[in-house]
Amino acid sequence: MLSRFDDYPIHQTPDPVATPASSDPDVYERYWFNGYSKSGDIFIGVGAARYPHLDICDGSLSIVIDGEQHAFHASARATEEPSELIAGPFRIDIIEPMASCRVVIEGDHPENDTGFACELTFEGRTGNVEEPRHHFGRGIRRVMDTTRFTQLGRWTGWIEFDGRRIEFGGDSASEPLWGTKDRSWGIRPLAGGDTRGAPARPRKGGLFFLWAPLHFEDICVHYQLFEDWEGRPMFSVGAILPTYETLADLPGVEDPAVRHMRNNEHKLSFASDSRMIDDVQLAFTAIDDGTRYEIDFEKLYTFRMKGIGYTHPEWGHGEWKGEVATGGEKWHLDSVDDTAYENQHVQHIMKVTMGDRTGIGVLEQNILGPYRPYNLEGFITPPSD
Repeated sequence: MLSRFDDYPIHQTPDPVATPASSDPDVYERYWFNGYSKSGDIFIGVGAARYPHLDICDGSLSIVIDGEQHAFHASARATEEPSELIAGPFRIDIIEPMASCRVVIEGDHPENDTGFACELTFEGRTGNVEEPRHHFGRGIRRVMDTTRFTQLGRWTGWIEFDGRRIEFGGDSASEPLWGTKDRSWGIRPLAGGDTRGAPARPRKGGLFFLWAPLHFEDICVHYQLFEDWEGRPMFSVGAILPTYETLADLPGVEDPAVRHMRNNEHKLSFASDSRMIDDVQLAFTAIDDGTRYEIDFEKLYTFRMKGIGYTHPEWGHGEWKGEVATGGEKWHLDSVDDTAYENQHVQHIMKVTMGDRTGIGVLEQNILGPYRPYNLEGFITPPSD
């Protein structure tokens, strides 16, 4: 099937652009964003993806304010144009590749009775940082094989939900939100998986993942780490990124002035009754001159990633909900069960200090299964003494 991008010299296989190189049903193209005020009193998350072999597109937006998390979900049959990410009233428009995009929820769409609407524009404060290719196996089958890049930036626009309207930057009196764009593609397991064949063999270990994009007034920081169950690094990235006032100032897709890091370190403590991180200190070392940087965190509250589909029991990623479906929900932050599987993948909104700089950002955690350095056993069992 031909599409508009077949007229560009970008093909990686003899097939049209719309045809994935892999026939794995878990092939995906995903966009993920967060955004937050400098004080941390507002937090938004956005997630959306196309699954070309499943013919599904889904998207979610979730906002935390005044101790409550509100969530919008949409799912639909994907359009035939692979460059479109549309799920009923939800869509993402690319304004300038690798620099700016727009998230829209049409409040007057006939399939949207959730009370949600928005028009939010993301613009980069930094260049883009490519992360190492992520690949995990289960037995001899590779279940995750992805490329991902990250850009830190700012949000302007507005959002309506639950009878409220909030504006950010632009002509409003409030400042833009700071935030992050996370773009990935490849193969990533979806809920349920392939039920054919013998049951999976027992395997040791699990997933230990930390991710921390951080904003300061004059720089941004990116920290990401996958480790195995014994604490051995698998994939990591660390960077200190220059910031720029306007899109015209950005030096290009990637910034040659980025300072890359190595030796990602972490020191964590957990809640007494769950795996939720309470205190954290991260550190890494500059490759160029050997300077070691420590980052201290002060947690404000926790955003549950199920608000944008991750491990959501009803609105999980890549699930067929019909030609077009939407839904809305909300919950109090204090009422969440931190021992439930659906609440293990989270982002903690944090005030951060690095040397004499103070800023704000998130620490994302997804820690499942045993992890020896912190005495974690079982699947989601709290740490033992």
